[in-house]
Amino acid sequence: MREPSRSRPSGEPGLAVGAASRTLGIDTSLRSTGLGVVEATGNRYRMTQQAVLKNSASLPLTACLLRIREGVADMIRQAKPDAAAIEGAFFQKNARTAMILGHARGVALAACAEAGLPVYEYAPRRVKQAIVGYGGADKSQVAQMLVKLLALDAVPQEDIGDALAIALCHLHSQTGYAALSPQTI
Repeated sequence: MREPSRSRPSGEPGLAVGAASRTLGIDTSLRSTGLGVVEATGNRYRMTQQAVLKNSASLPLTACLLRIREGVADMIRQAKPDAAAIEGAFFQKNARTAMILGHARGVALAACAEAGLPVYEYAPRRVKQAIVGYGGADKSQVAQMLVKLLALDAVPQEDIGDALAIALCHLHSQTGYAALSPQTI
């Protein structure tokens, strides 16, 4: 059985060169949760699956949470990732918004735990740093780099793009490459 959610200790080795790894990136929100699976072989990355879990504003909170948990669990069963990566909790001025986001993150984390999938959390600035090289990058810069890094035909839908960026950030942290860039592909 895989170990539960944890942060990678600083001395833990990354992936062996040439080893393939698949990571599920999760960008949680109550109404539109993005999922993206990125596979890495050495320093080559490719998107293998993506989905957006949409919830109508007319659905009650509990129904939305159930759909998120089921959607994440379905993606785990289909993609068979080695790990999951999710954006870490961040400061929200609105307590109600923070609580709802916490619920959504909780059911996504529960789906990963049920599957025995290790979960890694990354701060938004760290994700941007890993993808663009600058923690203050805007979403359009991240999206354009995703197109290059993953050889995508077009900029991904925003929630999917965020999920792919989180997955790439995790893979980058595991391989120990100095920076992600189209030149390393």
